[in-house]
Amino acid sequence: MKIAVIDLGTNTFNLLIVEVNSDKTYLPIFQAKISVKLAEGGMNKGFIADVAFDRGIEAFKTHFASTQKYTADKIYAFATSAIRGASNGAEFVEKVKALTGIYIQVISGDREAELIYYGVRSAVKMSEQASLIIDIGGGSTEFIIANKSQIFWKQSFLLGAARLLEMFPPSDPIKLSEINIFVDHLFTELQPLFEAIKEYPITELIGSSGSFDSLAEMIVHRFYSTQMLDDTTEFTFDLGECATIYEEILKSTNLERLEMKGLVAMRVDMIVVSSIIVHFVIRSLEIEQMRLSTYSLKEGVIYEVLEGKL
Repeated sequence: MKIAVIDLGTNTFNLLIVEVNSDKTYLPIFQAKISVKLAEGGMNKGFIADVAFDRGIEAFKTHFASTQKYTADKIYAFATSAIRGASNGAEFVEKVKALTGIYIQVISGDREAELIYYGVRSAVKMSEQASLIIDIGGGSTEFIIANKSQIFWKQSFLLGAARLLEMFPPSDPIKLSEINIFVDHLFTELQPLFEAIKEYPITELIGSSGSFDSLAEMIVHRFYSTQMLDDTTEFTFDLGECATIYEEILKSTNLERLEMKGLVAMRVDMIVVSSIIVHFVIRSLEIEQMRLSTYSLKEGVIYEVLEGKL
């Protein structure tokens, strides 16, 4: 059986198609991502702007065509922050249904965090000790405190990279005063996280896919061999190397970041804000260990399908 999952994120529409084996394992047979930038021009006003709306529809049609090419037996589509928070989000869902016959499930931030956890747990060897999982999206960022068997606390914050960029447009390169504005906003908004950490002390940070993928790619290009990330679903960061890359990102212009090895073009603008978020959390929570999970929501959906929950 072939299963396809389309994750309609704020910045990117991601597609994963897998072949399921009889023992409930699976093999990825096709993956693709398309930059859509649904937030552009409207997110903080509560709607998807016309150009972004059309871009999203075309991206979905492209992914749907791939599911047909690979003869997927089941197709699951999930929409997150941009669509759930937009006044015309339902219109987007209806148009996709009319064009492709696929019904998009618009999920809550809590549900998104749950699926991210299942994905991360499938990729990274977790223990009985609590870890902090972070998934930085375009519209929202999910924070999850969990161990290998359960979630202790989770919350979705309106702290996505695209949303923050639209709220606080930075200079190019970003100025120190502008970094401080981001940091002050994070400190105010993340008070519930700080309270949760008091109740559930953590031993590490696990970054879920997205911006953390980019950070890992940049690090291996800068310090190691790119083969380090081949055929693996997790990666352990050296925090000193992370700090070096962080400083380089903050000092760079958009054009300079386009030339940085390991950084894909669709994340050139978002990586600045994402890096500020990661650095802020590491510093504020005195994180000493950080790992990457290359799995996220899509793989969480696959997990639920195989467990008969979907």
